Amino acid sequence: MILLDTWQTPFGLAPFDKISDADFSPAMDRALEIALAGILEIAKSLETPTFENTIVAQEEVESELEQVASVFYTLAGCDSNLVREELQREFAPKISAYSSAVSSNKKLFERVEYLWTNRATLNLSLEQERVLMLTHRGFVRAGSQLQGKAADRMTQIKSRLASLGTNFTQNLLADERDWFLDLTDVDLLGLPDFVVATARAAGQEKGADGPIVTLSRSLIVPFLQFSDRRDLREIAYKAWTSRGANGGATDNRSAATETLKLRHEKATLLGFDCFADFKLATEMAKTPKRVRELLMEVWAPAKVHADNDAKILKKMMEKEGVKGPLKAWDWRYYAEKRRMVEHDLDEAELKPYLTLDQMITAAFDCAFRLFGLSFTEVSQPLYHTDARVWEVRRDGKHLALFIGDYFARSSKRSGAWCSALQSQRKKPNVRSPIVINVCNFAKPIHGEVALLSFDDARTLFHEFGHALHQMLSDVTYSSVSGTSVARDFVELPSQLYEHWLEQPEVLQKFAIHAETGEAMPADLLKRMLGAATFDIGFQTVEYIASALVDLTFHQGPAPVDIMARQAEILSEIGMPEAIGMRHATPQFAHVFAGDGYSSAYYSYMWSEVMDADAFASFEDQGGAFDADRAQSLLDCILSKGGSQDAEQLYLAFRGRMPDASALLKNRGLS
Repeated sequence: MILLDTWQTPFGLAPFDKISDADFSPAMDRALEIALAGILEIAKSLETPTFENTIVAQEEVESELEQVASVFYTLAGCDSNLVREELQREFAPKISAYSSAVSSNKKLFERVEYLWTNRATLNLSLEQERVLMLTHRGFVRAGSQLQGKAADRMTQIKSRLASLGTNFTQNLLADERDWFLDLTDVDLLGLPDFVVATARAAGQEKGADGPIVTLSRSLIVPFLQFSDRRDLREIAYKAWTSRGANGGATDNRSAATETLKLRHEKATLLGFDCFADFKLATEMAKTPKRVRELLMEVWAPAKVHADNDAKILKKMMEKEGVKGPLKAWDWRYYAEKRRMVEHDLDEAELKPYLTLDQMITAAFDCAFRLFGLSFTEVSQPLYHTDARVWEVRRDGKHLALFIGDYFARSSKRSGAWCSALQSQRKKPNVRSPIVINVCNFAKPIHGEVALLSFDDARTLFHEFGHALHQMLSDVTYSSVSGTSVARDFVELPSQLYEHWLEQPEVLQKFAIHAETGEAMPADLLKRMLGAATFDIGFQTVEYIASALVDLTFHQGPAPVDIMARQAEILSEIGMPEAIGMRHATPQFAHVFAGDGYSSAYYSYMWSEVMDADAFASFEDQGGAFDADRAQSLLDCILSKGGSQDAEQLYLAFRGRMPDASALLKNRGLS
């Protein structure tokens, strides 16, 4: 089975050109069989438990499973099809059953418990102590101490949650894939050339007769910004915000409700009052109270800002003779007009200076100046023709492979993310990381240059910050490498890296006009950076509203009517009428497609408190590219992964913990 082989390919990259969909099911079954047999062998061993024969051995026996799963789930997320969707549904309960078999194996847990109890006598390194703690804690939180009916029920809950998460993702992808709005030439009047080109390219990709609007953020957001057709903006906005809530087979509301119910039951089985208490116990925030305090501290000034902005936009609307209240499909349109007036800034003027290739090069150049990394594009078979791969070297030595998959397509789930096809480790055997960044930028018509908005460029830098966290990891065990850190710490490197995009010296060098080759004029650069916090009230309110709904949902039993409860929460905080949640419940994949950000969507803002403070340390010392600060960032955070507690890592880098003042200042809300 090719998926189980040791690949004799350059850098150990999966041989995507030799893998077919028919390979996955037998390979996954065999990998699960190998892993479970290995686990049972460890559990029944008569040898006295040691860190090597119990903890390290478990990582080793799961290597084939990790290899198969990493390839499959990369394809399922980036280039799905009906076969892969069916395989996802097939694999979800199987992988859950394997996980439950491991966590419920009493003999295995006894060995881990023995090591935990006797840890002071084992002469472990600091990293080994951390790995042991995380392993023991993981067993306990998975229900290893449960007995009888409680243990059986936990197994059932985990299996059902796995299936619900898979279904949620596929329903959302189906709604995004199947809907589009045909546009006539008349409908295109007033739209900037780049929006028209994107709409025509989307029509080609869908096989439509002409230009269309899809539910890809890279197309629908600029359409909402620039289209003079209020009726079409309303149609498009309502379609975008009703994903997962259209009734029928792809409706996610009942799945979200059942997910909340099962998570609450899981938490109570483990002795917690609610799922939020369970989830946050291992994060930096520790308690829902601390999370809510931070969110509300920022919510208050953000709402004032947004309310004032709404009054200005309403007057602009009335001046054009449009009667009635400002609606959610009006906000971006009038905000764009206001930005043009107040900052003399037109996105159509900006985009030719922000080409995809130049922004990729800018991200690479910053990594070279900060950490000495070099990037050489190489030719290797990948899973899609749009994906590209670079070898990453440091001090003349191979460090990692980096894959960039930047364009939206109907087979790719929405959003942007970073994952690892292979995570860094030194034991059981040395592995260099293979890291992938996935985005959903608008793909140009063949032969045209890909142009980004400033927000797109920020997303590129954000995801590359995650990639650096993976590539610069220098730990012994893969369970604590790279981004294997607390959820409310994982966004620190990514959000911190966004700051380098905003540096004038970076933009002066890489913001080059696609046609003329000229650098962005100083005046335009000044206006662009001066508008960095424009519409910040809207952006902050839509984000915090989603974070508060997520947190509140998980602080008690599941609501009977999830959408009614969402509306109540928004009413309680005074949500402005013309602003929608960034992610309404039926499309809130961060929270319901898996367990990663459940009760933890706040983590972007928690990390932002740190990233604003961390970048200030560069500015206070020698500037954005201060060598000492960069070395400290590498030594204290980027190379350490999760090998130490997150708070300890930040304290080592900064010497103190931050408060929200730097964040408020950074957002223009202080």
